[in-house]
Amino acid sequence: MLFPVLHKLPCRPVLVSPLLVSLSLVLAQLAPAAHAESTSFTQSLAASASSDAAIAEWYRTTGYDTLWTGAEDAARRGALLAALSTAPDHGLPVARYDVAALERELRAAETEGDRGRAEVAMTRAYLAWAHDLTSGALTPKEVDAGIVREINVIDPQVLLSRIAKGEPEAVLAWLEPKSVQYLQLMKAKLGLEAQIAAGGWGETVPAGSVLPGDVGPAVIALRDRLVRMGYLAPTAVASYDRSLQAAVTAFQLNHGLTPDGAAGEGTVAEINIGPEERLKSVIVAMERERWMHIDREAKHVWVNLPDFRAKIIEGGKTIFETRVVIGKNVPDQRSPEFSDEMEHMVINPSWGVPRSIIVKEYLPLLQQNPNAVGHLQVVDGRGRVVSRGSVNFAAYNARNFPFALRQPPSDGNALGKVKFMFPNPYNIYLHDTPSKSLFDKEVRAYSHGCIRVADPFDLAHELLSWQTDNAEAEFEAALKSGRETTVKLKQSLPVHLVYFTAYPDAKGRMTYRRDVYGRDAALWDALQSAGVELAGVQG
Repeated sequence: MLFPVLHKLPCRPVLVSPLLVSLSLVLAQLAPAAHAESTSFTQSLAASASSDAAIAEWYRTTGYDTLWTGAEDAARRGALLAALSTAPDHGLPVARYDVAALERELRAAETEGDRGRAEVAMTRAYLAWAHDLTSGALTPKEVDAGIVREINVIDPQVLLSRIAKGEPEAVLAWLEPKSVQYLQLMKAKLGLEAQIAAGGWGETVPAGSVLPGDVGPAVIALRDRLVRMGYLAPTAVASYDRSLQAAVTAFQLNHGLTPDGAAGEGTVAEINIGPEERLKSVIVAMERERWMHIDREAKHVWVNLPDFRAKIIEGGKTIFETRVVIGKNVPDQRSPEFSDEMEHMVINPSWGVPRSIIVKEYLPLLQQNPNAVGHLQVVDGRGRVVSRGSVNFAAYNARNFPFALRQPPSDGNALGKVKFMFPNPYNIYLHDTPSKSLFDKEVRAYSHGCIRVADPFDLAHELLSWQTDNAEAEFEAALKSGRETTVKLKQSLPVHLVYFTAYPDAKGRMTYRRDVYGRDAALWDALQSAGVELAGVQG
């Protein structure tokens, strides 16, 4: 038996150095035999690696040198086993790396053929671990077609070269996400798990709504639940007083609700969501963070779709913020998730109606009445305005309609007075809107996919102030001209359309939002199918 002392290891080792010292001695004593049977080891390794091109290429390139099972590999082997044992802390699928199975395989190895198979098993576990930490455990667009974010994937040869040449603990630490937000999410995960183990947040509020001045069992349940959540100091007061109202307001602010201090139906529904569901949101947020490879210190636009807000963030601080309207929660209109670069703005924009809207909404109206949607121009393939009287709309269908529709600049233009462009394949951008009343709603999902901005002029002033001393005057002059005017940004600005239902605020406290598109529920289901579990939660 090549690894007899592994029998003494616990299932999830943290300190394995005594084992590794003993194992190294055993392997050193077996060196002559191992040399004599090197062909057997190489054949076994090559056969085991043959189903994975990247692994097979690595071992061919290195002349079948070991990474894990040689006597000299003790530190690397131990570091990997210790790192894999932290998978639950990251909300990753433990069985995918299966430390216990790796240890069993190492313990049971009696021949050079066994050692070759164990070598490949360790490499597979390492590459899976490295991929999941740096790129996420899921392929997001396979879970939801609206998640079109480009995921950075590190070449397996780079990963293998790093672990082969570098200090093992340092390389494995390098793999872990470095953002402050990820560490805060991990802390929140551990905190929620502790709260669940301690009995959760107590009884739910047995009422549709509870209002200031109320007394009775519902008020007591509300009080006790907010105490358990940390929004209210322990108290015996049984009426809905000012302290309870302040606690409800704080809860509402942390959950994207109207902060009126009254526990109405929507607020009670959010208060009654248990820590287990919040834990799922946090674990999904950790997965989403593993997809994000962005410079957090650089100035950027951050649009968190379930938060219905757009922010400009620089050096970790919000320097501009506005409410937004996002896409409706219907197929083909949900706003996608991706990152790109804002390059310019257009003042007094015309609106080129997207093809999907033309054929689904406007063509049927034009077929019934050629003078319908009179605010739109009919435009041919050369960009020329066509007389409606010259077109037989009834002769066309959604597939062969040869015209475009355009709304020229106007007070009623669907894009308002300014749009902010980060050219992308999805035809998504930020823009003004004449429909201002929608910004007063709590849930703001009404657009066809683009992001409508509540304070577009302020946003334009902010962007222009970085490149001119007369931002407001220059913007106003272009606006008053009535002409469509493109203003190029001298320095492009990263834009991130994201979807976090759980996220730490500037002080590190967790905030939560409704899963307006159901994307996080789908991601949780996918993570659970991959083997992620809620610690301490039964069923």
